[in-house]
Amino acid sequence: MSIRTRQRIAQTTSFWLFRLATYTILAAATYIFLDIGIKGSRTLFTTHAPFINVPFFTERPQTLYVFEYQGKKYTLSDSQFRVWKTQHPEEVEATSVAYSAGGVWPCIVGTALLVIGSMIFALAVGICSAIYLSEYSQNTKFIRLIRIAILNLAGVPSIVFGLFGFGLFVIFLHWNVSLLAGWFTLGLMILPAIITASEESLRAVPNGLREGSLALGATKWQTIRKNVLPYALPGILTSSILGISRVAGETAPIMFTAAYALRDEMPWQVQRWTDFVFQGVMALPYHIYVVSSKIPQNEYTERMQYGAACILLLLVFVIALASIVLRDKARKRLSW
Repeated sequence: MSIRTRQRIAQTTSFWLFRLATYTILAAATYIFLDIGIKGSRTLFTTHAPFINVPFFTERPQTLYVFEYQGKKYTLSDSQFRVWKTQHPEEVEATSVAYSAGGVWPCIVGTALLVIGSMIFALAVGICSAIYLSEYSQNTKFIRLIRIAILNLAGVPSIVFGLFGFGLFVIFLHWNVSLLAGWFTLGLMILPAIITASEESLRAVPNGLREGSLALGATKWQTIRKNVLPYALPGILTSSILGISRVAGETAPIMFTAAYALRDEMPWQVQRWTDFVFQGVMALPYHIYVVSSKIPQNEYTERMQYGAACILLLLVFVIALASIVLRDKARKRLSW
């Protein structure tokens, strides 16, 4: 066999291996999303108008009571069961299933607040750090050490950030389990990725734009603000999309710093508005974790699990779609 033939065989084999690996990943992702979408849609949608399970989106999680009375099977939420008991004082043997009735409205609100707050913090600090590293700093050993540290932080497991946030924000700073502690913990967790992506976006802007602005008498900051940041904005928004996906799905950091297993009050239901950021919340990832691992599994818990997981995917999709739209609009306004 000639060398050319062996090279052609090796090239063809490599091509099909790469292709097979790509299709395998796509098939696995498609199966996961379809499984969650199909099973979750049975909870989120109904066969009658308005075709949406409105109570599931608008009510808080409740305990489900399952029992038989006069030959008929009942599945009632906690509030419904109390009303039923006032009308039927006789004793019934009911099986209770925690978190399997009602809806996930507090979880949706808590997840949205955690994502928005942590992204504002991470983008503000990350863009400022990227501007310093890209535009102001020199290529010294100290700066190279900082870049290596940022890359290493990007690989730290989320549970470590959760324990760090618990020790610093919850215990040392006495913020307790709150939105503020969750914002800072999640923001620090995604900060390395945002700094790295933002710095690369800034470096991708041609130096001619900087030199032309400086030659016309603009200051360094004016050049960055007017000629560099607008062209780097699409890449920065891309990093925010990746950050949103990670923040929305994290369980370990928020279970130590921000999330409760069950909370009836909304964060804004406080006496003073300054207490808003010091309120703990429910969150979809933590709710899914609790329902999936902390209570006995049955057909009723499966309904809640897949419904909440489907809403989580939809929430991430909506927030990420907003970032994509903003990125595309920013690109259309730019011309090189």
